[in-house]
Amino acid sequence: MNESIFLKINSWAGQNIWLDRFMIFSADWPGYFFIGILILYLIHDRVTDTVLEKRNKNTEMFFISLAAAVIARFIFVELIRFFYYNPRPFLVLQNVYQLLDYEAKSSFPSGHAAFYFALAAGVYLYNRKLGWIYFFGAVLMGFARVFSGIHWPVDIIAGAILGIITTKLLSNYLYRIYESFFF
Repeated sequence: MNESIFLKINSWAGQNIWLDRFMIFSADWPGYFFIGILILYLIHDRVTDTVLEKRNKNTEMFFISLAAAVIARFIFVELIRFFYYNPRPFLVLQNVYQLLDYEAKSSFPSGHAAFYFALAAGVYLYNRKLGWIYFFGAVLMGFARVFSGIHWPVDIIAGAILGIITTKLLSNYLYRIYESFFF
């Protein structure tokens, strides 16, 4: 089923140059905008900080979201990849329309999905409306990575679950770390 879904989605690649360009852009670039938006929220807190050092929700959101995303991507994803190798689709299948050049490393779970779904889950804890926008962007990014031929659908799903669970499980712990550093 994983292979058939991949082949169906990837078969759309190469059919329309504008769709291909949009998917190439969506496979990587929205993440930079997400981080940029978080930085703007952080700057807003720093600029509007009161003399009483009131608790800054945006700073808290920035710290917890980014910390959970980094832990999901650079600890949990790498740990799973150390013990389990899953080749990328273009290494296994013939006639994969690959829009992005990528290393022949393990693809399971998707590091991008883990990072950006963890980030979205962290943002959602503080700002539901913005969180839904982040989730939409993370879904688009995951779909674009399958479309582009560099991930299996299950890689994206596993990365998304890993990212969300990481944020859910570590948010209280990360909050305590945040409080010890900033208060």
